[in-house]
Amino acid sequence: MKKTKTIFFCQNCGHQSAKWLGKCPSCGEWNQFVEEEIRDVSPGDSPEAWFNEDPVSIDTIEADERDRLQTGIAEIDRVLGGGIVGGSAILIGGDPGIGKSTLLLQVMQKLAAGGLVALYVSGEESATQIKLRGKRVGASSRNLIVLVEVSLENILKQIKKVKPDIVVIDSIQTVYSSVLTSAPGSVSQIREASGRLILMSKKTGIPIFLIGHVTKEGVIAGPKILEHMVDTVLYFEGDSGHAFRIVRNVKNRYGPTNEIGVFEMRESGLVEVSNPSALFLSERPEGAVGSVVVPSMEGTRPVLVEIQSLVSENTFGIPRRTTIGVDRNRVSLLAAVVDKVCGLHLGNHDIFINVAGGVKLNEPAVDLGIISSMMSSFLDRSIDSVTVVCGEVGLTGEVRGVGRMDERIKEASRMGFNRCILPGGTASRDVLPETGMSLIKIDSIKKLPEHLF
Repeated sequence: MKKTKTIFFCQNCGHQSAKWLGKCPSCGEWNQFVEEEIRDVSPGDSPEAWFNEDPVSIDTIEADERDRLQTGIAEIDRVLGGGIVGGSAILIGGDPGIGKSTLLLQVMQKLAAGGLVALYVSGEESATQIKLRGKRVGASSRNLIVLVEVSLENILKQIKKVKPDIVVIDSIQTVYSSVLTSAPGSVSQIREASGRLILMSKKTGIPIFLIGHVTKEGVIAGPKILEHMVDTVLYFEGDSGHAFRIVRNVKNRYGPTNEIGVFEMRESGLVEVSNPSALFLSERPEGAVGSVVVPSMEGTRPVLVEIQSLVSENTFGIPRRTTIGVDRNRVSLLAAVVDKVCGLHLGNHDIFINVAGGVKLNEPAVDLGIISSMMSSFLDRSIDSVTVVCGEVGLTGEVRGVGRMDERIKEASRMGFNRCILPGGTASRDVLPETGMSLIKIDSIKKLPEHLF
C-alpha cells in the first residue's frame, strides 16, 4: 500500500515545512502549522483541465475596452478600472460585517435587473438569510439565483448547468474539495478551490468574485499566492464608527491600482458617494488649531481630506507618536526634520495625528500637510480655512514636487479653496491659471510658517 505523504503548512501565510514548527519563519505567527496530506498531481493539472489552445499572434486577437461589463454602480466600475472584464477573477476582503456580502448582492441585483444571469453561491448563510438581506437592499430579480453549497465539485457542476453570466463565491474559505482530506479553510483547500474556480472562469469567460476572510492584521487569510492568482484584489476600509466605507483596489491587471470607491452604509445597504471630498470635509470645524486640508490622489481621483494634529508637552519622559491614517514612522521622521530645520522642538512633545473620516493616506504628497498641522498645533495658531497644502518633504527640509498637481488644484478650486501652498519646483505648465487660485511656491519648510498663518 502506497504511503501517504504529508507536509506542514502555516495556516496564516502558506509556508511549508517538513516538520512541525512552533513559530513560522515566514510570517512570525505562533502555533499555525497544521499537517496536511499532499498529492503528486492536482486535479487542476490533469490534461482535460488544460485550455488546449494553439498559440496565436497577438495582432490577430480581438479585444475591446467596451466589452467590459458595467455593474450599474459607478464607484464599483471606477475601482475595477471601468467595469468587469470577462473571465476575470476578483478577490475582495475586509473585516467581518463591513459590507462585503451586502455590496456584492447589490451588484448582482443590478446585473440581474439588466437581463444577466447572476449566481450567488453562499457557504455561510442559508437561503432564507440571504432572502432577508435581499429584501433590505432591494434584491428581488428572477435572474438572481442563490445556491447554498460548500462542495467545490457541486459548485462547478451547478455553474456548468446554470451557465450564469457572473458568479459570486461567499466565501472562498468555506469551499472544500472532496479529493483533499484537510479541513475547509486550510491552505490546501483554499489553493485547490481557488485554482479550479479561476481555471473555470478563464475557460468559460465567466467573471467570478471571491469573498475572502481577513486575519487580525487585516490581510486576506490563506496563502499569499491567492492574491497572485486572481486578476484584481479589493479591500474594504472603514469601521463601525463611521457611516461610510472605502473599497480600494491594491491590484488590478486591467486598470489603475490604488483606486478607491466611497460608499455610505444605510439601512437599505451601501449607497455610493459621488463627491468624496465634500463628505470628508463636511464636519470640518472652522478656525480649528492643528487642522489642514490636503489634496491627495487616490488612484486617478483627487480627494480633499483633513489632517488633524495634536502636539502637547510630554510629562512622562518618553514622547508618544500616535497616528491614524498615516504611517507612524513617517510622522516621527517629519517631526525630526521640523525640529532640525525650523527650530521647533517637537522632540519632547507628544504628537497625535489623525486623518478625519478614517481615510488611509500613503503617498508622500501629504508630507507638507502633516508638517503644517503639527506647526499649527505647536504654535497654537489656526491655518486659513481656504488654504490647501501639498508637497513631499525631504530630510534636509526641501519641498519636492509631486505628480498631477493640476488635477489636485482643480479639485481644491471646485471645493471653494483659493490658496494653495505647493512645491517651488512645480512647473508653470502643470498649474492651471484658470482656477483662480493664489499659488504660493516654497522650496523649503523654513518658509512655510510665514505663508500658513
